[in-house]
Amino acid sequence: MATGHTSDTGPPGPRAPDAPCGDIPLGPLTGFTVGVTAARRRDELTAMLKRRGARVVEAPTVRILPLEDDSALRRATERCLAGPLDYVVATTGVGWRGWMSAADGWGHGRRLAEVCQDAVVISRGPKATGAVRASGLGESFSPESEANDGLLTWLLARDLRGRRIAVQEHGAPLDAFVAALRERGADVTAVPVYRWGPPEDPEAVRRLVEQTVRREIQAIAFTSAPAITGFLDSARSQELHREVLDAMRVGAAGGGVLPVCVGPVCARPLEEHGIHAVQPDRGRLGSMVRTIAETLPSGNRRLRFGEAELVLQGSAVLVDGECLWLSPIQAALLRALSDRPGHVLSRVELLRRVWVGSSADEHAVEVAVARLRAVLGPYAGLVHTVPKRGYRLALTS
Repeated sequence: MATGHTSDTGPPGPRAPDAPCGDIPLGPLTGFTVGVTAARRRDELTAMLKRRGARVVEAPTVRILPLEDDSALRRATERCLAGPLDYVVATTGVGWRGWMSAADGWGHGRRLAEVCQDAVVISRGPKATGAVRASGLGESFSPESEANDGLLTWLLARDLRGRRIAVQEHGAPLDAFVAALRERGADVTAVPVYRWGPPEDPEAVRRLVEQTVRREIQAIAFTSAPAITGFLDSARSQELHREVLDAMRVGAAGGGVLPVCVGPVCARPLEEHGIHAVQPDRGRLGSMVRTIAETLPSGNRRLRFGEAELVLQGSAVLVDGECLWLSPIQAALLRALSDRPGHVLSRVELLRRVWVGSSADEHAVEVAVARLRAVLGPYAGLVHTVPKRGYRLALTS
């Protein structure tokens, strides 16, 4: 349900509230707005969502920063080349490719490949595995969990005394991982390739936080754990941390926002707050988008009015192959009325259910109903006024 509104406001984006869906293709996500927090492959994810009809709010919550001074990476690489390696740990595809590329630039590419070829290479997940294979190497192990914990458990099950291990880091130092190996007697070289940094556009992230709290989006997609942390950090700085968690905890089915994560490793920061994120069976962007397209429409409402069937899908009404976009207030109002079709809801009850936490009065309800009828056009009679009592849906069987 909408929160924090004192009047009927339009949806995010450049279109007016009363505008039809226009050039947005009809699809399983028509009427839904999805927040995208990814820094890498953002364009690809956004395009896939739009092809299915979604509107997208882009707000990368972190960015990948190459090391300003690559001397640390060069020193780590030269240390790896100083003698045979026993194990090499690949944690991310982008990190592994960056390491190999940097080594090539220093004239060490072939030698590094040979050293890794003679070692046991283990990879954290499909992306890291793909990068390892693309460099002409093969992995000996990759945990089903796609988590660093799985790599560490596998390594600690072996005798590591005197073993030389290279650990390619991803975004942040893996201090605990490295310390655990060293406690077992291993000689470990941490290989820093890049770091997570603050978002390029923090204002966009702040707006996404506010839209989440107001339920102006129906889902938010995360492709990495740092992206979640960056999003929650922004919410905390706006003193909206609890409200954001509440919106995601309720989920789209309860009028909140559906959190979607690409995999279990990504989802961990949400799980720490008791929030269950929807996840695809496979950690791929395509699978993630399919999961969103299958999950969100499960809350659609079908309303029969005369000979027409109107489908309330997200913040849009689909009827006779056309799409009418509603504002968040209008969508929440229609959804509240459709919870009990034919049942009369008073203005006070609608205020309580739709204008949660706001100071709106009964006049705001009347204005919102009038605007909703204007959007519905020939189907305006769907919302029926019951004198001195309130409003109900005038549905037909």
